Amino acid sequence: MSIQIKPGSLSDFFDSAKETAKEIDAGKKITPKNTIWVSPSDLLAILKPERTKLIQHLRGKKRSFFSELMTDMNRTPVSLNNDLKLLSKYGLIHVYKEANPGHGVRKVIELSMPKEKIEFKAEI
Repeated sequence: MSIQIKPGSLSDFFDSAKETAKEIDAGKKITPKNTIWVSPSDLLAILKPERTKLIQHLRGKKRSFFSELMTDMNRTPVSLNNDLKLLSKYGLIHVYKEANPGHGVRKVIELSMPKEKIEFKAEI
């Protein structure tokens, strides 16, 4: 199974949902779809080399900490936060905070579907 990231709008999502509903009504077997509809500008932003490297880096780990990612990837806090914000907007990653005993809290980052292949599809 894979995650498909397609450029599109909310209406594209509803068109896809209607097609699936018609298949269900016709009694056809439905295979699960992991499709994320992304605005074309965000799709280009996700494909930037820094963000794809970040996803590849996260694939090798069950979970990562913000401070470790900054060091491992030689990134600034602002640039890393921007990347995490965009990737979490589309559900590719989960970002949450947990207690760091004796040191306050720390930000934890996990891939949403670490074993799934991510496919980008573009239609012009």
